[in-house]
Amino acid sequence: MAASINLYKLVLESVDTLPDDDKEAVYQLLDTDSITPKHLEEALAIHTQNRTPMRDILGSMGYVNPKDYAAQLAQANNTGYVSDLVGSEFFDYDADFVRRFNPADLIRHLFCPLRQLDNNTVIVLAVNPNEPELTALVQQIVPGVEILAMVGTEINVTRLVNSLFQKPLLHHAVNHLREARPTESASTVFTRPQIATAIILATAFILGLFLNASATLAAFVVLISVIYTVSIFYKLALSLASENRTGDSLLVDQVNALDDAELPIYSILVPVYKEPEVVPRLLKALSRIDYPREKLDVLLLMEEDDLETITKAKEAAPPSFFRFIIVPESLPRTKPKACNYGLNFCRGKYVTIYDAEDIPEPDQLKKAVAAFETGGDSLICVQAALNYFNAEENYLTRMFTLEYTYWFDTLLPGLDRLKLPIPLGGTSNHFRLDKLQELGAWDPFNVTEDADLGIRASCNGYTVGVIRSTTYEEANKAYKNWLRQRSRWIKGYMQTWLVHNRNPLILLRNVGLKDWLSYNLFIGGTVAIFLINPLMWLFFATWLLFHPVWMGEIFSGWVWYVAFFSLIVGNGTAILLNIIGVLKRKNYKLLAYALTNPMYWCMHSISAYIGLWQLITKPFYWEKTDHGLTKVNTEALFEEVKAT
Repeated sequence: MAASINLYKLVLESVDTLPDDDKEAVYQLLDTDSITPKHLEEALAIHTQNRTPMRDILGSMGYVNPKDYAAQLAQANNTGYVSDLVGSEFFDYDADFVRRFNPADLIRHLFCPLRQLDNNTVIVLAVNPNEPELTALVQQIVPGVEILAMVGTEINVTRLVNSLFQKPLLHHAVNHLREARPTESASTVFTRPQIATAIILATAFILGLFLNASATLAAFVVLISVIYTVSIFYKLALSLASENRTGDSLLVDQVNALDDAELPIYSILVPVYKEPEVVPRLLKALSRIDYPREKLDVLLLMEEDDLETITKAKEAAPPSFFRFIIVPESLPRTKPKACNYGLNFCRGKYVTIYDAEDIPEPDQLKKAVAAFETGGDSLICVQAALNYFNAEENYLTRMFTLEYTYWFDTLLPGLDRLKLPIPLGGTSNHFRLDKLQELGAWDPFNVTEDADLGIRASCNGYTVGVIRSTTYEEANKAYKNWLRQRSRWIKGYMQTWLVHNRNPLILLRNVGLKDWLSYNLFIGGTVAIFLINPLMWLFFATWLLFHPVWMGEIFSGWVWYVAFFSLIVGNGTAILLNIIGVLKRKNYKLLAYALTNPMYWCMHSISAYIGLWQLITKPFYWEKTDHGLTKVNTEALFEEVKAT
């Protein structure tokens, strides 16, 4: 073994790109049997290819405990090792002094100033004591001083920053958008002009009923029939436009041409709340991503009162590219607030969100990088498709899969093809981190923060694209659970439509007529269909069963033809949309279920009216969706996704 170790020491000496202190640290790890020659050989191969630090490689592969590496690095630099002291009563630092620094700088360069020792020296906890930027960053706050670097781990830095900057970071996560861009925040539900407009329209409708009930109701039927029909046919046009998308094969070629050595750090936000049962599957799914592990930056966002999930995550002992971010308890208790808080700790050039139950295709991050590199400076986000791994578990999961297939495989690509505003899905949307922060990140008061962010990006001159890659999720199999999730989504669409229609003429001037119409038809039209459906069915059923005279007066002449066209052709077209999506994925087993869509739409309408009621009574309430209910074994899917 000694001869083998000496051989590897000679190999280390020949690696010109490896700093001397890293070489010395690895020597010590070899001597103490903390790393095997085989693991070192693998790490050296990765370093030679990607030029990333040995610390990151060994930790991300799980070959070395980050504390062990930090201890040996401290010894190699003849300085102190403080990782084991952090969090104990023996760890000494000046909180007021630390708070003079920008927490973003501390996270980006992985250090934390502890205290000023004297007029000439500042003690710093650093992951890399030879980081060239440390002295300059400290001297911006305390000019002329030298630094005394003590070695710790990335987890040490993260926890210190989280504990010392908790209040300002939390305030920023909750209030930044409504303070910086108040007109784009859903913290105000209804503006006075919107309330006044609603009162005027309601008054006019009631007055019309008193003056001429038949004519008023006939006009109402025509209006909602037109809205319904136009919205449905617009979605059909988008589906047909998606057939003409090009560039998917080119993107694959661009992915194959990527050089792992040039890939940037990629941050992944994973908000989890009271979902301990999905943590093992989550860790397994993210560990299989085809991206250099040492360049992954996975942040598991957990609420501080969710002790069960925190405990489960710690027991899983994930590799070092996972970090646990504990989100302080506050209102609103929403996913976007947690993501905003986690954004402060991201180290990547790009960032994406995955839900706890997600299983993304392995090459998704590389496809996103390739899309950003060729998409121009205005491209702020690319959205991957979502679909379900338990599609055939019961009727509800089949219908959910039908819906998601046509939404992500036809409608969103159609919007992308026509360069129209895209409402994002709740997961697998990939961002340029700097532009996301510039835009104000997510609205913590909007319960479909994803759709809102996609529209807000368009309103501010950015573009959103779609990439051909799929993330598999767990479809809701329980009706009450589905109802909670769907009512929240529809309520969020209502919030989004209200926010961006506070000044409709200004929006029209900023984005142009095409984008303005698309936004209102896609966001407003989707909600309108769900609310209109029960009214149309009620009118039709009443006429069919009882033939009341007053309805004959309403549906006389051309009004009847408009309403009948909306009912039959509109609903038939909506069924066709689902069939188009199924044919694209060649999931022919679901074709027959598309014909039962009217029953599924009844459930949507129930959710829509629940969402409307909640918009008035508790607009920021986040209906929690339970995950981990499926009985489907995902092991086979892991292999299938890996193969694709």
